[in-house]
Amino acid sequence: MKLFLKGERCYTDKCSFDRRPYPPGQHGQRRMKFTEYGVRLREKQKVRRIYGVLERQFRRHFEAAEKRPGLTGENLLMVLESRLDNVVYRMGLADSRAQARQIVRHGHITVNGHKTDIPSFSARPGDEVGIVPSSRSSEYFQTAQQQLPRKQVAPWMAVNAGSLTGRMERMPSRDELGLDLNEQLIVEYYSR
Repeated sequence: MKLFLKGERCYTDKCSFDRRPYPPGQHGQRRMKFTEYGVRLREKQKVRRIYGVLERQFRRHFEAAEKRPGLTGENLLMVLESRLDNVVYRMGLADSRAQARQIVRHGHITVNGHKTDIPSFSARPGDEVGIVPSSRSSEYFQTAQQQLPRKQVAPWMAVNAGSLTGRMERMPSRDELGLDLNEQLIVEYYSR
């Protein structure tokens, strides 16, 4: 399945998935039948790769989602969506989640006026996310500021392109995420 991990490249003809939708090698084109465990594992791995989270982090996010009231699968997606690297990506300041993670890790992001360099920081509705004042003059953020009005911003985010700031207005609903996945399979995977 195409996960759009490479940013703009995934929308062009250079996308490797469009060129060859099967694994490399002479045995790549054979038909494979997955077990029930394999289906659940692939779904978990797909979500992990979409959000760029390692196994131990993903397990912790799942445990946090279990403790919240409501559906565990939807809670898991809300926990993943509230990560700071994902918020920066959804604001349109980065072309991919990996690039957003690097921006956060290099210390270019502030949350409510405080510099934050932890990609797994959990943003809450009402948090103001911006750029460190010393980083605004960099070439990358100048280009991002010009391209921000043309980018599609998530409906639960309010973004000010002039000041390169954004606010997480609310938690997104499951329908707004636009991800083709079945979170119930992840819950079944961890409850085996």
